[in-house]
Amino acid sequence: QVQLVESGGGSVQAGGSLTLSCAAPSHTVNNYCMGWFRQAPGKEREDIAALNSAGSGTTYAGSVKGRFTISKVNAKNTLYLQMNSLKPEDTAMYYCAVAGSPFSSVLRGSCTAPYASWGQGTQVTVSS
Repeated sequence: QVQLVESGGGSVQAGGSLTLSCAAPSHTVNNYCMGWFRQAPGKEREDIAALNSAGSGTTYAGSVKGRFTISKVNAKNTLYLQMNSLKPEDTAMYYCAVAGSPFSSVLRGSCTAPYASWGQGTQVTVSS
């Protein structure tokens, strides 16, 4: 298990912005595909964004494409999710996750290798 710690969630009005952060071990940030998924009460997990280990490839779910941006700063051992134009339907618990094998690619909002570890999550609530 890799320790991942999310922060940055909160309550905003529709149209607002938030930036989520995920602190991870340096080895993880440098060598593994990482991403974000969310889960709202009573709904299935939705993989929404992922970034390959090189930082050169990203993928987004259709529901967030054009509004959310995933990035990382290796020197800070941190993965980010910039969320703009938030909608009430974005309300969920957001989790940072890391793929189970190094150097995997990205596809359809996730890493091609299954996620093996994730954090405790940070709540995002968007009011109309």
